[in-house]
Amino acid sequence: MAGRLPAFPWDSLAEARRRAEDHPDGIVDLSVGTPVDPTPAAVRRALADAADAPGYPTTIGTAALRDALVRFVRRRRGAGEDLGEQHVLPTVGSKELVAHLPFQLGIGEGDVVAHPHIAYPTYDMGARFVGARALPLDMADLAARGDAALDAEDAARIRLLWLNSPSNPTGAVLSAQEISAIIAWARARGIVVASDECYALLPWDVDAVPSVLDPAVNGGDLSGLLCVYSLSKQSNLAGYRAAFVAGDAELIGELTAVRKQAGMMLPAPVQAAMAVALDDDASVAEQHQRYRDRRAVLRPALESFGGRVEESAAGLYLWTTFGEDALRSVGRLADLGILCAPGMFYGEAGDAFVRVALTATDERIGAAATRLASR
Repeated sequence: MAGRLPAFPWDSLAEARRRAEDHPDGIVDLSVGTPVDPTPAAVRRALADAADAPGYPTTIGTAALRDALVRFVRRRRGAGEDLGEQHVLPTVGSKELVAHLPFQLGIGEGDVVAHPHIAYPTYDMGARFVGARALPLDMADLAARGDAALDAEDAARIRLLWLNSPSNPTGAVLSAQEISAIIAWARARGIVVASDECYALLPWDVDAVPSVLDPAVNGGDLSGLLCVYSLSKQSNLAGYRAAFVAGDAELIGELTAVRKQAGMMLPAPVQAAMAVALDDDASVAEQHQRYRDRRAVLRPALESFGGRVEESAAGLYLWTTFGEDALRSVGRLADLGILCAPGMFYGEAGDAFVRVALTATDERIGAAATRLASR
């Protein structure tokens, strides 16, 4: 299998990391985007209180967790009152679902999995794992032009289409009208639309991020639609692997059946903690403000260093170009002790950009800003 897959992109940053670590004041790691702030206290207490868990958990989750999931998507993702427990399913983080969704949907050789042309690499990997072909598409262009945006033979073979709004890495947000147009186009062809909305509660330049679960977007019909969501970023639960998928009850049933057979169960203590986190809007708001403050420090510093931040309307990253090859930018920033990710990790269209994460402590963000402003 390893010989049939491309190299893991982060391994190629080893030299840049070494250069950044040589800085006298230490590295400022703005590359991967892993949370650094505390997990909310109430969530940690719930985890500890549920630690005595000798029995097997269930794939579908506890009643308390399913209730919390339903409340969350209704309250925070615009889902209608008709969305119930049969429409939600916890997952062991969102990356495993992204990577394995084609398999769990029965997609295989000869099929096509479409995804954004600048995107999280795991969409592509999920297609490769089952022998399908990954097809990068400009989703805004697809929304605007429909069939004219791609080859007719490709369109006929697509079985799964990934949306990612807000985008990782660009922070771009699709409008409700664009998502509706894509849903209509996909439904006419029997294509499942899976929307990765993991950064949706981190808006900056937009008031809110539309969801495929919202009746105003989907026309009151969840058929053929899945929303993938994670608590890693908004609640600092990356280490808990707490995520879920919601949408079409028939598709959720299919995924549940496969996942039961495969033993894909969220640990019972994590289920208890996740239920608390889903209801904890105050901690989410607090974390949102932390990132807003860091963004206000880092963005002007990147601009003072000659960078131009594009898109980045929501999410945890500043999609930045210095008008040069991305690897040159990575190297120049590494010489300042700042490590970021080159845009080509996310597709050929990103080869003049770097992705700069907001996930560092206030002190490290401040250090990065000072270094950038002094040059």
